[in-house]
Amino acid sequence: MDVRELIPEHKSDFERIEKLKNRDIESIRPIIPELMQWLQDSNWPIAFDVREILLPFNKDLLPHIRYVLNTSDGEWKYFLLTDFVSQLPKETIAELEHELIQITSSPSESDKYSEVDEAAQHI
Repeated sequence: MDVRELIPEHKSDFERIEKLKNRDIESIRPIIPELMQWLQDSNWPIAFDVREILLPFNKDLLPHIRYVLNTSDGEWKYFLLTDFVSQLPKETIAELEHELIQITSSPSESDKYSEVDEAAQHI
Protein backbone atom coordinates (compact mmCIF):
# COMPACT_ATOMS: atom_id res chain seq x y z
CA MET A 1 0.00 0.00 0.00
CA ASP A 2 1.29 3.46 -0.93
CA VAL A 3 1.92 5.51 2.21
CA ARG A 4 0.00 8.44 0.67
CA GLU A 5 -3.13 6.36 1.00
CA LEU A 6 -2.61 6.49 4.77
CA ILE A 7 -2.80 10.28 5.11
CA PRO A 8 -5.73 10.94 7.44
CA GLU A 9 -8.79 12.29 5.68
CA HIS A 10 -10.68 13.64 8.68
CA LYS A 11 -10.17 14.59 12.34
CA SER A 12 -11.18 11.16 13.61
CA ASP A 13 -9.47 8.99 11.02
CA PHE A 14 -8.07 6.53 13.56
CA GLU A 15 -8.13 3.71 11.02
CA ARG A 16 -5.40 5.37 8.98
CA ILE A 17 -3.55 6.46 12.12
CA GLU A 18 -3.33 2.84 13.31
CA LYS A 19 -1.98 1.77 9.93
CA LEU A 20 0.62 4.55 10.08
CA LYS A 21 1.70 3.42 13.54
CA ASN A 22 2.43 -0.02 12.10
CA ARG A 23 4.58 1.32 9.28
CA ASP A 24 8.34 1.61 9.29
CA ILE A 25 9.24 5.17 10.25
CA GLU A 26 11.23 5.74 7.06
CA SER A 27 8.23 4.85 4.93
CA ILE A 28 6.32 7.73 6.56
CA ARG A 29 8.96 10.38 5.76
CA PRO A 30 7.39 11.38 2.38
CA ILE A 31 4.14 12.43 4.06
CA ILE A 32 5.58 14.50 6.91
CA PRO A 33 4.19 17.77 5.45
CA GLU A 34 0.69 16.32 5.23
CA LEU A 35 0.90 14.94 8.76
CA MET A 36 2.12 18.30 10.10
CA GLN A 37 -1.19 19.78 8.98
CA TRP A 38 -2.95 17.61 11.55
CA LEU A 39 -1.12 19.54 14.28
CA GLN A 40 -3.08 22.70 13.47
CA ASP A 41 -5.40 22.10 16.39
CA SER A 42 -4.50 19.96 19.37
CA ASN A 43 -8.20 19.47 20.12
CA TRP A 44 -8.63 17.33 17.02
CA PRO A 45 -9.00 13.67 18.03
CA ILE A 46 -6.03 12.42 15.98
CA ALA A 47 -3.65 15.28 16.86
CA PHE A 48 -2.02 13.44 19.78
CA ASP A 49 -1.40 10.30 17.70
CA VAL A 50 0.00 12.31 14.80
CA ARG A 51 2.37 14.02 17.24
CA GLU A 52 3.56 10.62 18.50
CA ILE A 53 4.12 9.43 14.93
CA LEU A 54 6.15 12.54 14.03
CA LEU A 55 8.26 13.09 17.15
CA PRO A 56 10.81 10.34 16.31
CA PHE A 57 11.82 12.33 13.22
CA ASN A 58 13.33 14.90 15.61
CA LYS A 59 15.71 17.26 13.73
CA ASP A 60 14.35 16.17 10.36
CA LEU A 61 11.22 18.09 11.34
CA LEU A 62 13.01 21.43 11.62
CA PRO A 63 12.28 22.61 8.04
CA HIS A 64 8.61 21.71 8.50
CA ILE A 65 8.43 23.48 11.86
CA ARG A 66 10.11 26.56 10.39
CA TYR A 67 7.60 26.54 7.56
CA VAL A 68 4.71 26.70 10.04
CA LEU A 69 6.42 29.37 12.15
CA ASN A 70 6.70 31.52 9.03
CA THR A 71 2.99 31.34 8.25
CA SER A 72 0.39 33.85 9.44
CA ASP A 73 -1.65 31.10 11.13
CA GLY A 74 -1.34 32.06 14.79
CA GLU A 75 -3.40 29.18 16.09
CA TRP A 76 -1.36 26.59 14.22
CA LYS A 77 1.86 28.14 15.52
CA TYR A 78 0.49 28.20 19.06
CA PHE A 79 -0.52 24.53 19.03
CA LEU A 80 2.73 23.56 17.30
CA LEU A 81 4.83 25.30 19.95
CA THR A 82 2.86 24.31 23.03
CA ASP A 83 2.03 20.70 22.17
CA PHE A 84 4.73 19.62 19.73
CA VAL A 85 7.94 21.64 19.77
CA SER A 86 7.89 21.61 23.57
CA GLN A 87 8.11 17.79 23.40
CA LEU A 88 11.25 17.75 21.24
CA PRO A 89 14.72 17.26 22.75
CA LYS A 90 16.34 20.45 24.05
CA GLU A 91 19.09 20.21 21.42
CA THR A 92 16.48 20.30 18.66
CA ILE A 93 14.60 23.18 20.26
CA ALA A 94 17.90 25.09 20.50
CA GLU A 95 18.13 25.01 16.71
CA LEU A 96 14.89 27.02 16.60
CA GLU A 97 16.33 29.76 18.81
CA HIS A 98 16.41 32.35 16.03
CA GLU A 99 12.75 31.80 15.14
CA LEU A 100 11.65 31.77 18.78
CA ILE A 101 13.50 35.02 19.54
CA GLN A 102 12.00 36.61 16.41
CA ILE A 103 8.49 35.68 17.53
CA THR A 104 8.99 36.97 21.07
CA SER A 105 10.71 40.22 20.05
CA SER A 106 8.52 41.13 17.06
CA PRO A 107 5.24 39.21 17.21
CA SER A 108 2.64 39.81 14.52
CA GLU A 109 -0.86 40.83 15.52
CA SER A 110 -1.98 37.26 14.83
CA ASP A 111 0.82 35.95 17.05
CA LYS A 112 -0.20 38.29 19.88
CA TYR A 113 -3.88 37.38 19.52
CA SER A 114 -3.12 33.64 19.59
CA GLU A 115 -0.48 34.05 22.34
CA VAL A 116 2.23 32.60 20.11
CA ASP A 117 4.71 35.09 21.53
CA GLU A 118 4.01 33.83 25.05
CA ALA A 119 4.33 30.21 23.94
CA ALA A 120 7.68 30.99 22.27
CA GLN A 121 8.86 32.81 25.39
CA HIS A 122 7.92 29.83 27.56
CA ILE A 123 9.94 27.45 25.39
